[in-house]
Amino acid sequence: MQMFKHIKNWFRKVVETMAVVYATLIIKGKKTFADVPARIQEQVKQVLIDLDCGDLAQ
Repeated sequence: MQMFKHIKNWFRKVVETMAVVYATLIIKGKKTFADVPARIQEQVKQVLIDLDCGDLAQ
């Protein structure tokens, strides 16, 4: 059970990091929101909104 918690926490951190990476690439014009994998689009969208760039999440 404890191992599952560690894996779950690690995965959450990876998703958060990838969301920031994708948001940065979108802001720099290297990627578009359409390039973001479906499973992390909501997290990327939230990062973009938090950075006042929510219009890029379309």
